[in-house]
Amino acid sequence: MPKFKSFEAFELDVLREVGNIGAGNAATALSKLLDKPVDMAVPKVSLLPFEEVADCVGGAEQIVLAVFLRVEGDAPGNLFFIIDEPSAKRILNQLVGLDHTDGEEYSEMELSALNEIGNIMAGSYLSALADLTKLSMSPSVPAMAHDMAGAILSYGLVQYGEMGDSALLIESKFLEDRQSLEGHFFLIPDPDSFVKIFKALGVVQE
Repeated sequence: MPKFKSFEAFELDVLREVGNIGAGNAATALSKLLDKPVDMAVPKVSLLPFEEVADCVGGAEQIVLAVFLRVEGDAPGNLFFIIDEPSAKRILNQLVGLDHTDGEEYSEMELSALNEIGNIMAGSYLSALADLTKLSMSPSVPAMAHDMAGAILSYGLVQYGEMGDSALLIESKFLEDRQSLEGHFFLIPDPDSFVKIFKALGVVQE
């Protein structure tokens, strides 16, 4: 698996390119879906140990909304798009025009809208990675969850089996009326899939 301390600037640049292309694709797709301009900031891209994934969204007990799916093909793995509740409310309000009331259950329409946005984000980044690596990587049907971050990640483990010990994090930001709406995209490849991905990108890990 990748050794985080030995990562060079070139290797991170390769991952940033995945983020940049994915963000551009996602902004275009969301603009068409919502019939309004959607801009996205240049995403922050990093690699981190799997056990730190929940910390990035406020901790294992943080209530979040997540779209998750299985990546199938040459480099199988698990993919999550996670947003906290304040971000979900702002996305529904500012991007979709739905006014969610704090403390109330999410309506079927609200969950459907968030699921579609998460699906577009996840698909855009996965497509960018597949295009750059020339690997076959296709998404399964996405699922939506509203629960604690730790529970969602644990469910992913139960649903899809053992995950690898590394995660690719792309921190996505929608820009709407000068406000930033944040989401976190995590790709957690199966053991050995990261090696295939980096080899396909021309990066040889020790």
